[in-house]
Amino acid sequence: MGPKRLALLLAHFTTPCAALDAPRREWRHAGLPEAVIQARADAEKVAAITGWLAADDTHHLIARGDPHFPTALDDLPDAPAALFARGDIAALGEPQIAMVGSRTPTTGGRQNARAFARHLAKQGLVITSGLALGVDGEAHRGALDARGITIAVLGSGIDRIYPPEHTSLADEIVAGGGVILSEWLPGTEPRRGHFPRRNRLISGLASGVLVVEASVKSGSLITARLAGEQGRDVFAIPGSIHNPLARGCHHLIREGAKLVETGQDVLEELAPTLRRQLDAVARPAHDEPQPTSSAPAMPRDPDQQRVLDLLGHDPQPADTLIEASGLTAGEVSSILLMLELAGEVSTLPGGLYVRTNPA
Repeated sequence: MGPKRLALLLAHFTTPCAALDAPRREWRHAGLPEAVIQARADAEKVAAITGWLAADDTHHLIARGDPHFPTALDDLPDAPAALFARGDIAALGEPQIAMVGSRTPTTGGRQNARAFARHLAKQGLVITSGLALGVDGEAHRGALDARGITIAVLGSGIDRIYPPEHTSLADEIVAGGGVILSEWLPGTEPRRGHFPRRNRLISGLASGVLVVEASVKSGSLITARLAGEQGRDVFAIPGSIHNPLARGCHHLIREGAKLVETGQDVLEELAPTLRRQLDAVARPAHDEPQPTSSAPAMPRDPDQQRVLDLLGHDPQPADTLIEASGLTAGEVSSILLMLELAGEVSTLPGGLYVRTNPA
């Protein structure tokens, strides 16, 4: 059952439980086709799901309404009913940048994908892509090089890694604190029609989409278009006018995508969006009393305070903070990014961090 039929079902029954408890004739009244009605109690599919979930503690099924379901996907008109995930699902709530591009990039395209991903991951952004050959794979590897977090969204079942050449890469992503994600049932083989649908999740999860190298008819341009429709920022790396894989990026730039030459360009453009996300998390609920000017400040997140205390008065590299704090590289990178957006930390040349106003 796809998102549209799910919406039809929920419009009729209001809740999933009510729908599952209803007799088949009510499903017919709701407008569901007979094939869907017959498949709703498919014992083989249920066994595949429960078997996969029981196989490992890192296996998860995240339904709409679950606290771990990505809030970035909630407003999509075709949001999935549930997501299968393998790995640390806390990463789904972290700030993300999607990176996409050709499956057969040039050497320069591969280098750019890896370098941009490495830089952005070091700054605390989660790198989201599709595990495909080419740019996707280099983006995931760049994040891993930086000891950062990366998320791979599949166009197949969670237990059917595609392409198979990236099976070991998928394992590295999970071992590094990242996530493999799919909306398809375990056992579902990859199909051509799955990948455009997969792309809406890649763009939907992220604050922006960076297209590294792509032809004019590339699927990456579909992802960029979806990002624009979802209100996400679109970035493109320009290239030689003689490179056919640069033409898709040039097309996007002509259509309004932001031309970027460095990872810092992306961060500077995303800063307002990330600040709004930070403010939304920090802002009290509407029905809570607003603090007055004389009220005490809200307590800081303990991990953020720990990193600030470790910074002290002298600039420190991220590796020193990771070792001293006991936090993971991804956690420290995310904290530093949030503190920088809040104006409490600044970056210096050489990958050093310093408190803006040390006590």
